[in-house]
Amino acid sequence: MITKERRASRDVRHQRLRRFVRGSSGRPRLAVFRSLNHIYAQLVDDDAGRTLLAVDSRSKVFRARQPKGGNVAAAKLVGELLAQQAKAQGVERVVFDRGGYMYHGRVKALADAARAGGLVF
Repeated sequence: MITKERRASRDVRHQRLRRFVRGSSGRPRLAVFRSLNHIYAQLVDDDAGRTLLAVDSRSKVFRARQPKGGNVAAAKLVGELLAQQAKAQGVERVVFDRGGYMYHGRVKALADAARAGGLVF
């Protein structure tokens, strides 16, 4: 179980990043959250205050192709699925929000897969 104390340093880093990273309807924010067992990504329009699209490693589409959600291969697949669905909705440009995590491992794999899928950031 993640406690407030363990999460506090990530929250501070995330709030520091959010001062500069802001999504709009033309260029939504690609927000990443990772847990030990899963990875989540969503496109957020901060101006309207709503989520445009969400993809995670718990969905049926994901589970049909990948059994586990807490590794680099799963992050790549989530990035690919996000890029496909974003392109279908007409979104090509996004702002990347790494969520206070280091740009390394699963976060980097998701970003690289989203870029390979056609998203520009």
